[in-house]
Amino acid sequence: MAEQITYAQAGVDIEEGARAVDAIKDAVHSTYRSEVVGDIGGFGGLFSVGAAKSMVDPLLVSGTDGVGTKLKVAQRLGKHDTVGIDLVAMCVNDILATGAEPLFFLDYVAVGKLSSEAMAEIVGGIAEGCRQAGCALIGGEMAEHPGVMDPDDYDLSGFCVGIVDRVSMLNPETVRPGDVLVALGSSGLHSNGYSLARKVCLEGRSEEEIREAVDELGGVSVLEALLTPTRIYVKPILNVLKAVPEAVHSLAHITGGGITENLNRALNDRVDAVVEEGTWSVPPIIRYACEAAGLDEEEALKTFNMGLGMILCVDAASVDLVEAELRASGEAVYRVGQVVEGGGVVRYDNGGALFDYER
Repeated sequence: MAEQITYAQAGVDIEEGARAVDAIKDAVHSTYRSEVVGDIGGFGGLFSVGAAKSMVDPLLVSGTDGVGTKLKVAQRLGKHDTVGIDLVAMCVNDILATGAEPLFFLDYVAVGKLSSEAMAEIVGGIAEGCRQAGCALIGGEMAEHPGVMDPDDYDLSGFCVGIVDRVSMLNPETVRPGDVLVALGSSGLHSNGYSLARKVCLEGRSEEEIREAVDELGGVSVLEALLTPTRIYVKPILNVLKAVPEAVHSLAHITGGGITENLNRALNDRVDAVVEEGTWSVPPIIRYACEAAGLDEEEALKTFNMGLGMILCVDAASVDLVEAELRASGEAVYRVGQVVEGGGVVRYDNGGALFDYER
């Protein structure tokens, strides 16, 4: 008879997988909402949609995303408890653009070699992101890929579902000339542009250089600044939509493509957005990356978020109330421009002043 070769000998440790599930249970349970039915470990996550009964025309809104090459920064620094926040943020901030409340989240974690301790860190970050967004982590998958991925390598992807009443959904068709552009500050690069940021900030530099404190980055290292988690805007945005009904006409999540190629998605083909440079603060790590890459303003504005995580198109009559509500939620709020007649594009005024914001 041929010698027996077990699954574990082939590189997949089922027992470690079971330990990993046990290690993440508390973190997962900490995200549960009253609508969660059952527990993790089943073949599917269950979630009651009873809340939709009070809506006129409920719509489910879904989104999926990953963290991209920011994971390489986490692996370089050896810190894995924040990229899960990024994962949740990229999904929930996207569906928030419709005005949807995120309900539940599922994750997919692929690893070269499964470690219950490392998995607890990663999923702990995902759970923290879910708590910040107010959604439940109801399931996921941990896949071990020996021979396909290096033992210390991993990748993340996520999927979320939210709900919005069609009658109150944010809609670019409602944007009109005279609307004011109100922006919320980002925490840094968020999770986009990292192929460029890693190339210009990390490549060719010694470990000592990228780990030492940098004055222009507020006394943190380049690695630490690059790993700052993406800000989650769910609670402040949902709060302002409730507190000032019909004031916000549309919303843009500023991700890959920067302001130039995301704000236009919140417009209709009868208006343009005119963004005034120099009206908001650009985080130090973004300044640092732009300088290292030698980017001109045009390229910077379509590569990084440049310090703005969300931009709202707001009715001019209600803009003061909207800004006050957002500030009360702890957000950095900037009035960055206005909507004018046009053809659905983003334009810039005050060219050359991108980095000239004064508090």
